[in-house]
Amino acid sequence: MVQRSPPALNAQRVVSLAQETLHIEAQALNAMAARVGNDFVKATELLLACTGRVVVMGMGKSGHVGRKIAATLASTGTPAMFVHPAEASHGDLGMITTADVVLGISNSGESEELTAILPLIKRMGVAMIAMTGRPQSALGQHADVVLDTSVDKEACPHNLAPTASTTAQLAMGDALAVSLLDARGFKADDFARSHPGGALGRKLLTLVSDIMRSGNAVPKVTADTKLMALMQEISAKGLGACAVVDAQDHVLGIFTDGDLRRLIEQGTSGDLRELKAADVMKVQPRTLRADALAVEAADLMEAHRVTSVLVVNNQGQLCGALNSNDLMRAKVI
Repeated sequence: MVQRSPPALNAQRVVSLAQETLHIEAQALNAMAARVGNDFVKATELLLACTGRVVVMGMGKSGHVGRKIAATLASTGTPAMFVHPAEASHGDLGMITTADVVLGISNSGESEELTAILPLIKRMGVAMIAMTGRPQSALGQHADVVLDTSVDKEACPHNLAPTASTTAQLAMGDALAVSLLDARGFKADDFARSHPGGALGRKLLTLVSDIMRSGNAVPKVTADTKLMALMQEISAKGLGACAVVDAQDHVLGIFTDGDLRRLIEQGTSGDLRELKAADVMKVQPRTLRADALAVEAADLMEAHRVTSVLVVNNQGQLCGALNSNDLMRAKVI
């Protein structure tokens, strides 16, 4: 098989087409934003009142956009799913209930697979929102509310490939999702619960108690412990710091690897081995509660330029400890 060399690339034309594409799509979005009004409010009210799920439907590129819209709605507090119109004609229509709201997406509003099931959806008494570039189309005529996503032209040089029109659909879906999450009072921690495996989920759901060291893993000594024994405790537990406590485990202070380095650099009269924990500890160290968010520990460490934090209970008794390495292993930072 003869391999043909790719045509020479005209860099100037590539940049020009890219800029023109973005310009056309930006214009389409600005024009659509100017049309948003009562119909958008009605659509939002309909979705907000839905006691079932938002069933998103669309064919081809509109179907791909529909899947994304359904995913965005579901992750921001509005239960949603995507149903393929062609599959709906072969049994999947049974997935739709009278408690649902159908969001049909079609730029032409005449997609054969979608229009074929519109009368059935209406006969079921299911509310329907149309997202179309032709409000007077079959889809628009069957819908309770029509969202006009028409564009003057596609970004495709031949005005054929769905480009600006699918961008408009995607943006309208995002607008619906944002309006709904605001109306529901959907907060960052709600979003985190929908994304427990993501970075935001880890930051907003992980507690200090989930990652802290506890029990024998927490380095601690009493105030009268000699410096050498204190250092042995730090080395044995690998935290880089050691809590100094009283007989009831109330935190009195903390001593770190950095404190030892500074102690040696400053020099002191007498034998270092004769020093006790009470002589070298930092009093009133920064502490956290076990029910605090792990991200709060990260903020505390950054704000005070420390790498270890002690965890205490309501009575100020030591119950755990963690350092920056623990936060990194938990992917909080």
